[in-house]
Amino acid sequence: MTANIQTPVAFTPIALTIAGSDSGGGAGIQADLKTFAALGVYGCSAIASLTAQNTLGVQDVLPISPEFVQAQILSVLSDIQVGAIKTGMLATADIIFAVAETLNQYPAIPLVLDPVMVATSGDRLLAEDAIKVLIDILIPRSIILTPNLLEAAALLNKPAAKNIQEMQKQAELLLQMGTQAVLMKGGHGEGDDATDVLLTKDGFELFSAPRIVTKNTHGTGCTLASAIAAGLAKKLSLRDAVAQAKDYLHNALLHSHELTIGHGSGPVHHFYKFY
Repeated sequence: MTANIQTPVAFTPIALTIAGSDSGGGAGIQADLKTFAALGVYGCSAIASLTAQNTLGVQDVLPISPEFVQAQILSVLSDIQVGAIKTGMLATADIIFAVAETLNQYPAIPLVLDPVMVATSGDRLLAEDAIKVLIDILIPRSIILTPNLLEAAALLNKPAAKNIQEMQKQAELLLQMGTQAVLMKGGHGEGDDATDVLLTKDGFELFSAPRIVTKNTHGTGCTLASAIAAGLAKKLSLRDAVAQAKDYLHNALLHSHELTIGHGSGPVHHFYKFY
């Protein structure tokens, strides 16, 4: 019997993640690809570093050579019609240079920059000398920067914001680094609601959801940033992509108790809709 091969649809949303691999599966490349898939987006990847990692922490990190990171990105972008790019753990200054140099060849593809510096476990994931390089050459390439409170403080060399007003002030300072928008994530804050502050050319908008008390928070930052990239790949506006991502992460956290993974900080439930 001959199979009937149908003509492919005209548009396939595709996103590329450039990040570190998490051997435990809860964050990094693995979380990004799960998020893309859950939101109906085809995922490609360029691995910038390898980690020996589980729910208890990061035991070891092996950065990939900048040349091979660049080769992976070029291999994907020279062939596949990528609609959005997300960067996560880039580990070293040389890798950031290589990523920025490569992405500058594709200026039309929106970049979601998650400035991954420290894992949920507290393990450092970005070399100290790489922070200035991130600020100088990659943040200006991004359409949106998505720091949590601790990452924003590190980028600005200031104490972490303690309330919405301080988050707004820090978002304004981060916007001056050249990105088109800033999403200050409030997950590390306090109070009954987890509130994120979005600053764009149109001003501020707050995105709030009831705070979920759970130990299963591994990979939340990666998941939110990749969900934004998924929305952009589907041609949503930036504001709508952020709103979709916030809702997706909230539900992934809400259903995280349905998973039993490891003995430490478990992952969110990326595929809660399908169980």
